[in-house]
Amino acid sequence: MKDLKFEQKRSLSRLEAADQLTALAAALREGGDAELELSPGTLSLRIPDDLRSEIEVEIGNGEVELEIEFKWPTAPTRKAPSRTVAGTEKARGRKNVPAKPGRSSTATSRTKSAKRSATKTP
Repeated sequence: MKDLKFEQKRSLSRLEAADQLTALAAALREGGDAELELSPGTLSLRIPDDLRSEIEVEIGNGEVELEIEFKWPTAPTRKAPSRTVAGTEKARGRKNVPAKPGRSSTATSRTKSAKRSATKTP
């Protein structure tokens, strides 16, 4: 059983159909709580950022039928953390010290070794 079903069938001019699609497009673009003006009243919907769509075209019996369907869950969905966020959290645990310009860690080790051997020699 459906929680709610609203269905409206009526004849429209091409301009009226375009106005309905424009209103729907604006509601989809804004997302969140959207209100669509329909002839008997207003339909309020919560539209999330991500949804599924289906477009169906049937031609037969002298008619063209075009269905555009959007689906989304009624409960808000939680997004999984992205890999960049997880990588950032790991990086925060380590202390990043920038290397001194013009020196690499290998060059620094060699310099220390050279200084030690220079000081050992009388």
